Amino acid sequence: FAGGLPFSWTADLIAIVALLGTARFFLALAGLDVGTSFGGIGSSREMMIASLAEPAMLMMVFTLSLLAGTTELSAVARFMLTADVGLRVSLALALLALVIVAIAENARIPVDNPATHLELTMVHEAMVLEYSGRHLALIELSSSLKLVLYLSLVACIFAPWGMASAGAGSAAYGYAAVIYVAKLALGGVLLALFESSIAKMRVFRVDQFLGAALMLGLLGALLLFVSRSL
Repeated sequence: FAGGLPFSWTADLIAIVALLGTARFFLALAGLDVGTSFGGIGSSREMMIASLAEPAMLMMVFTLSLLAGTTELSAVARFMLTADVGLRVSLALALLALVIVAIAENARIPVDNPATHLELTMVHEAMVLEYSGRHLALIELSSSLKLVLYLSLVACIFAPWGMASAGAGSAAYGYAAVIYVAKLALGGVLLALFESSIAKMRVFRVDQFLGAALMLGLLGALLLFVSRSL
């Protein structure tokens, strides 16, 4: 919700993608560790989704870094507020790619149903099916934090309006925090409307869904190589 914070230099987009991949790796190991068939199926499906989602996410990052000249999140947000951005096809493609990846990474419909317990359709729930108590609470907390992170990325990069500048007063930070919470609430409402209007797809069609995100991200990066105005 603000730029120029003391540790804003640590918010590197490539580092964020790497940390998300590391968390996914250990979650898959947790699914395998229980030794059940459901855990193994869920972990293998999760790795299949990750093999397509991570390249699409990196293509989106490359598109933004080519345009802004940096991978630092606060610098990208400041660049998006300048008049040099305008309406670009590459940014629209990157936004679509990020939304598709966010849906897949957070196990949302149509890729996965976080509320299901049907064995044939479980991905995320299959990995955590045998967990309970504080361990399940930590896993569910991490899933919620991941959803907030992706909504924050969309809000910070593609809708950076209302962010407080470096050195602003407490009133500006408070106003920016309220705007940030409103963006998260709007993102949650849009996600709920999207999930209630579409059915879950078959597991064997997920690769086509994420392949579209990869192609959108790659096309956005290629458009910037062709012309910096696209």
